[in-house]
Amino acid sequence: MTGGMLASLRSAAVFGVDAYPVQIEVDVSFGLPHFTMVGLPDATVRESRDRVRAAIRNSGFVFPPHRIIVNLAPADVRKAGSSFDLPIALGLLATSGQLTRRDVDDTVVLGELSLDGAINGIRGVLPIAIAARRLGLRRLLLPPQNAAEASVIEGLDVCVARSLPEAVGALNNPDGAERVQRAPTPAASAAPADGDLAEVRGQLLPRRALEVAAAGGHNLLLSGPPGAGKTMLARRLGGILPGLTFDEALECTAIHSVAGALPPGTGLLTTRPFRAPHHTISNVALVGGGASPRPGEISLAHNGVLFLDEMPEFDRRVLEVLRQPLEEGLVTIARAARTAVFPARFVLVAAMNPCPCGFLGDERRECRCTPSQVAKYRGRLSGPLRDRIDLIVNVPAVPVQAITDAQPGEPSAVVRQRVWLARGTQRHRFAGCGVRTNADLRGAVVSRFCAPDTAGRALLGRAVERFGVSARGYDRVLKVARTIADLAGSDAVCAEHVAEALQYRLVE
Repeated sequence: MTGGMLASLRSAAVFGVDAYPVQIEVDVSFGLPHFTMVGLPDATVRESRDRVRAAIRNSGFVFPPHRIIVNLAPADVRKAGSSFDLPIALGLLATSGQLTRRDVDDTVVLGELSLDGAINGIRGVLPIAIAARRLGLRRLLLPPQNAAEASVIEGLDVCVARSLPEAVGALNNPDGAERVQRAPTPAASAAPADGDLAEVRGQLLPRRALEVAAAGGHNLLLSGPPGAGKTMLARRLGGILPGLTFDEALECTAIHSVAGALPPGTGLLTTRPFRAPHHTISNVALVGGGASPRPGEISLAHNGVLFLDEMPEFDRRVLEVLRQPLEEGLVTIARAARTAVFPARFVLVAAMNPCPCGFLGDERRECRCTPSQVAKYRGRLSGPLRDRIDLIVNVPAVPVQAITDAQPGEPSAVVRQRVWLARGTQRHRFAGCGVRTNADLRGAVVSRFCAPDTAGRALLGRAVERFGVSARGYDRVLKVARTIADLAGSDAVCAEHVAEALQYRLVE
């Protein structure tokens, strides 16, 4: 800080999923009472003038009855959010001597103020903590609701304040500030699932496709009549996925923190996300965006599962925006001033009926749809989007005998063990390549890691000639065959692995 009527504190803001430092400069000069904010503040930041004035007065402090100018530097970047309330209030108190300690350049101050001076939780604390550690800043002063996520980052002194007077005390007497100890990294666990795979009767091929999708991170489309179990199968995918690694958990937690989807008091997320948006969702809500870009559903599903039930019912434009994220694992939101990049590498599981009425091909109920209606319904999924789905499986109606059979299917825990072993094989194979699963392979590395043997290559060549598989489809068959080989514990991709991969690709 500097002397006189000028005060400066450190804070931070988030754009996309990355944080950047913001310097809060407060100048109080003699003149008619007026509160001015500069530095491209948005409406939320401008409204902090009234929150700060009320919080200072209701906390027993004196609000300076002079001309006040608050500058948010850098001045050429738009500021958004309510996290600047606390540093602005502390800056005002410092200019009038009510905050006595002047040297707080090593502390990042964050928090939203209530009118009574209480400090509320904010969004995006984890990315800010990561940025503070990278910039060499060792201390954070923030609301207790956000302390758990900030304490995930090693080497930070995390102090909490529940009210404005507590924050003043924490800066005046740093040694007496309430601190949060770094919690041990929690053990990863499987994503929450609605039930166990043992409850699924019959459906051996869809169950197998679910296992392959989980083992290699492949996209899956389930097609079948109503009541066949498509949604039931999809919602059990989370139960067979392996737990998050520390790096994956850090990515997921940062995204949920920025989106405001992290429950108060939560530290590191330990389960893979499972997102199931309704078919009325807009394209901005799905991929992210807005004036100040926020992550959408596909980014909230990063490192987890995105389930689109009744996929053809989604708006065509909404589905088409999935094409780039499915291919690249990220989504880019361009704005005039800056561009935000959100990670979006997820397992897509989609469900659809074979026709509008849902009973095309059903042996027990007659389909009354005309060929043109069926073609129009299936045409809602464009060819390029369908080409990005690795596994397409028909889910037939379950026979009554299978429903009444008391013999349970294979439980999720057994399948998860096989998936975990296959994922372990992939981690070992791709160590140092920046690739986590077979589905992430791109370009020349596909032929390097997924090349089939002579018989498998001949079988795939014949399939390309007969069925007209695209170049993208060719690579995706190879990646699925590699996953099937990993589940079988085979180093080589053989003809039987290619044959099973083709079976999922060539479904009408």
